[in-house]
Amino acid sequence: MGFIMEFAENLILRLMEDPKERDRKFREHVYATKARCDKTLEMWSYPLRPYGFWTFDRHNAQNFWDPQISQVQGRRDPYDDLLQHEK
Repeated sequence: MGFIMEFAENLILRLMEDPKERDRKFREHVYATKARCDKTLEMWSYPLRPYGFWTFDRHNAQNFWDPQISQVQGRRDPYDDLLQHEK
């Protein structure tokens, strides 16, 4: 019976990961995530958006779909007003 218990104990110990290795991997993951967060916060603090930020298709499509956005002053087509006055 001692042989089976020793075998099971060795099997479990081999399957378990080293706590120091696990801690090192977790620490690296936390530091990498913190670095990404810092970079994102830095990018968000810039007053200007990168080239093409407002011109991607999803943003423009939303402007056309939503009548509350598409009909505000400055976004309307000036010829729409002329066509409405003609009717």
